[in-house]
Formats: sequence, C-alpha cells, structure tokens
Amino acid sequence: MDIVLLLKAAVMGVVEGLTEFLPISSTGHLILAGSLLGFDDDKAKVFDIAIQTGAIFAVILVYWQKIHSTVVALPRQPRARRFALNVLIGFLPAVILGLLFGKAIQAHLFTPAVVAATFIVGGFVILWAEKRPPGSIRVENVDDMTPWDALKVGLVQCFAMIPGTSRSGATIIGGMLLGLSRKAATDFSFFLAIPTLIGAGVYSLYKERALLSMADLPLFGVGLVFSFISAWICVHWLLRYISTHNFIPFAWYRIVFGIIVLATAWSGTVAWKH
Repeated sequence: MDIVLLLKAAVMGVVEGLTEFLPISSTGHLILAGSLLGFDDDKAKVFDIAIQTGAIFAVILVYWQKIHSTVVALPRQPRARRFALNVLIGFLPAVILGLLFGKAIQAHLFTPAVVAATFIVGGFVILWAEKRPPGSIRVENVDDMTPWDALKVGLVQCFAMIPGTSRSGATIIGGMLLGLSRKAATDFSFFLAIPTLIGAGVYSLYKERALLSMADLPLFGVGLVFSFISAWICVHWLLRYISTHNFIPFAWYRIVFGIIVLATAWSGTVAWKH
C-alpha cells in the first residue's frame, strides 16, 4: 500500500473525527481537505462516509455506561424503554427522507452557492439560538425528552442532508430552539448519531461495493483508527466546553468558512462536488 495514500487517509480521518460532532459540517471540511490532498475520486467519497463509523465508536465508548445501563434496564424500566424509543423515533425521519430524496439532493444541491449559503445561514441561526431567553428551556436532561421531542429533533436532523448544514449542528441547535438545554441537545445529538452514521456507512459500503477490494482494507483501517482517536478527543473536549461556554464561536467560524467556500469556488482552488 502506498505510504502517501495512507498518510492522506490518516489526515482525512483526523478531519472527520474533529468535525463530525461540532456544529461546523464534517462533509464540507472533508471535501475541502480531499480536494487539497487530491483524495476526491469515487472511492474517496465512499471512504469519507465509511470512516464516520470510527467517530461513532468514540461516542459509544464515551457514553458506554449510559448505553449499557439502558440496554440492561430495557425489560424492566419504562424510562429506559422511553429513551431507546426516542432514539429510534429520532432516527427514522432521516432514513425515510434519505432513501426518498438522497440521490436528488446529491445531484442538485451540492453546489458552491448552496454549501456557502448553508454555512453562513447556519452561523446566523446559531447566533439567534444563543440569544434566546434562558426561560425557554423546558428539557434539562436527555432522559426527560418525550417521543414528540425526539421526532422534532429527528425532523430537524433531516436538514443535514443539505450540504454544509452539519448533522450535529442541526440536531444540537435545533434541539435548543425546540426547548432542550444545551447539554440535553448535545447528548441526544450524540446518541442519534450512532444509528444514523453507522447506517449511512454500512449502506454506502454495500451500495458501492463494486469499487472496493481487500487491498483497500489498510486505507479504510487507517481512516477509521484516526477518526476514532480524534473524535474521542473532540467529544470529551466538547462535553467539557458546553458546561461553561456557548456555541457563538462556532457561528462565526461557519460564517467565515462559508466565505472561504465562495472564494475557493470562485478562484477554482477547490472543486466543490461530491
């Protein structure tokens, strides 16, 4: 296996892990990194989706105690069953709408204008969400969410199918606008990511299996490992960060990044396609 290619896989894994759970769009950053590295062919597109699984393993590790206790308590505790049901309810809209409209979105919405607009608009939405009155919070803990709360967050997650939106950004900020505390919205976003991203990774690998061979295992393995490590660090950092900080810095980052998308597209530096 080409060492340079493995190094590119490692870099892409780090980019995925560091951006997947922050409200800044991992897809946009992966496309930018892939274009700059010359790692943007059809196999690279499958790679970008597959290595999300490494980031999800990091979430599973961080939240293992909660996941394990919920699974063990399912037969006897209504609270555990409600939590598991909420994750399932939140997951379903993305499955249904993704299967119905995924190809059309990929074919028609992945343009520099759309990516830049969603980055910039998302930034202003974060600024707006952070300016809401403190009294608008009605759900402090993820265990206090109702199935209706879960469905609304699941529907908001579907906005992430628009390039540049950010899945974590949509669910965290959307959850906050729907009345969840910053901690509850972030926790539910992480839990919702587990079935969503694993499902997307498995589906992509199956759909594009003709592109892959056993010789690709080292490439994907390196990407998964670096995605896992960087995501584990990022998730720990984010959970500490939200206890004392808001998301306003990410809002300004998105706005600046949106301008970068426009500039690189206009200059031809980056081929913004997926």
